[in-house]
Amino acid sequence: MNMQELTIKRREGTGKSVVRKLRRAGAVPAILYGGASPQAITVDPRAVLRIIHGHEGSTQLLSLKFDGDGDRAGLMAIIRDMQFDPVSDALLHVDLQEVSADRAITVRVAVHPVGEAIGVKDTKGILSLVLHELEVSCLPTSIPERIDADVTALAIGDVLTVGDLRPPEGVRIINDPGQAVATVSPPMAEEVAAPVATAAVTPAEPEVLTERKPKEEAAAAEGDAAKKAPAKKPEK
Repeated sequence: MNMQELTIKRREGTGKSVVRKLRRAGAVPAILYGGASPQAITVDPRAVLRIIHGHEGSTQLLSLKFDGDGDRAGLMAIIRDMQFDPVSDALLHVDLQEVSADRAITVRVAVHPVGEAIGVKDTKGILSLVLHELEVSCLPTSIPERIDADVTALAIGDVLTVGDLRPPEGVRIINDPGQAVATVSPPMAEEVAAPVATAAVTPAEPEVLTERKPKEEAAAAEGDAAKKAPAKKPEK
């Protein structure tokens, strides 16, 4: 792993007012752990963000340089934790951990899928990366940028586990070997709406009802009676 240099400054004073003043000046409060006692320091947030950009999920090895003096030059450290504003995403605080070149440490490393799964290529399955980061143990100078996960042989229903991974030499994966890293699931079935069978129905013509006046009803009744009465024989 390539070490990146980060300049840090010693910080005097604590409390919210001091922190607000630092942030207004463009600095971010930080703590350096690992020495005889934790040290209050400040860092440039822009420098920290440049260091982690493109390396999300993996621990970065840093070469720390104290601003203003040359003591403890070449001190190695890693970023242990960062706090961001939940609204603005601005960097609020950084925890740094001093490390030794000859002592193994536990860090996080990103998982990177490699290849095209046969279940995706041949049968249109869906590849899902279940595990995005791994915990590994190694010397600080052996921290890998990432650990590749070869998904080429995965068919639909197959699962790639932590035990299937091949970490670089000198790197030991701490995660459970049976933990799933990637899976290939069947393609999503397209929902096709079944046609609704409808019989052709010819609407009946509505019956027109009219309201008759009383005189019209009487005349109609007399006419009906006359039609029903037998015809009279002519008189001789």
